[in-house]
Amino acid sequence: MHPLPETGQLPPGPMALQVEHLCMAFGAKVAVNDLSLAVPSGSLFGLVGPNGAGKTTTLSMAVGLLRPHYGRSLVYGYDVWNDPVAAKSLLGVLPDGLALPAQFTGHELLTYFGRLRGMPEDVIASRRDELLAALDLADAGGTVIADYSAGMTKKIGLASALLHGPRLLVLDEPFEAVDPISSAGIRSILLSFVHSGGSVILSSHVMALVEQLCTHIGVIADGRVVASGTVDEVRAGNTLDEAFVRLVGSRSPNPDGLSWMRA
Repeated sequence: MHPLPETGQLPPGPMALQVEHLCMAFGAKVAVNDLSLAVPSGSLFGLVGPNGAGKTTTLSMAVGLLRPHYGRSLVYGYDVWNDPVAAKSLLGVLPDGLALPAQFTGHELLTYFGRLRGMPEDVIASRRDELLAALDLADAGGTVIADYSAGMTKKIGLASALLHGPRLLVLDEPFEAVDPISSAGIRSILLSFVHSGGSVILSSHVMALVEQLCTHIGVIADGRVVASGTVDEVRAGNTLDEAFVRLVGSRSPNPDGLSWMRA
């Protein structure tokens, strides 16, 4: 087991995340099939793929929320399953379908998570207030989570992921249900996080957002990586939308089959 990293220190190695030969099946359905992926340190990495491609399952295994049937995941060299304390101290996670204690206020939620991580009270208070202000939640700090909109819930989840000062953020659909103004604020926070030495992995279905925001991309289809590299390498002279269709195949519905809609 690696020793727990000191604050601000990371083990050597260029990869923020490296997953190797991940496999997961749900009954007869193979969700992730021998998937390997490397995310360079300091990158803003977009994970894209059609619905049901295995993105959420892959991210869940990568951060330790779901144990793979086979394979391993390394966060800055620390094995998520064999050395979970060291690996997870470097991770900030916004999972899909995040469930939060509905009876807590935003203020209480961040305080609670900070105490769970053993953070000093003065550090919790300072970071909590800064995060609420940065994510335009300062006025909602005293509101219970049950009364938050979907977008506000997404933002308080992001605040929870950032609170302890991780070096790798793994965000599953962080812009879903978020209004354009809040979306711009989140983009700014993520870019600042990367510029300060952090790394980000995010999944999204919005190709234009990934193309504008990310430095690297991984494309998943049918539980496998079909392309991975810098944005320019993956799109190969085309738009990301065009490259995506080429890589995963056209899955557009056939409107001619909807005979009842035709006058």
